[in-house]
Amino acid sequence: MSDQLNRLKVELDNGQAQLFDVRELNEWNDGHLAQASFIPLSELRVGLEPENKDIALKTYLYCRSGQRVHMAKPILESMGYTNVVALSEGFEELADYGFETEG
Repeated sequence: MSDQLNRLKVELDNGQAQLFDVRELNEWNDGHLAQASFIPLSELRVGLEPENKDIALKTYLYCRSGQRVHMAKPILESMGYTNVVALSEGFEELADYGFETEG
């Protein structure tokens, strides 16, 4: 596993980071990472801000293939998120790395 993904696991487990799944509802329902919050790109694009999330906490983003995260990152930054990391690994890769899944 890459250093970044090892760091991600540790930070999530220690409450030092949060993980956003920016895919859409049908994808989320088909399976998602257990530690992720559902924050679809389509809602971000129309200005819906994530509820009850810490904008100062390190925020990792994932999607299916690592593309939508690059669209979601600047939107979240414009909403005040100060430390956003767009993961290049998609859902399947993260699941293969051993991140727990649900759904």
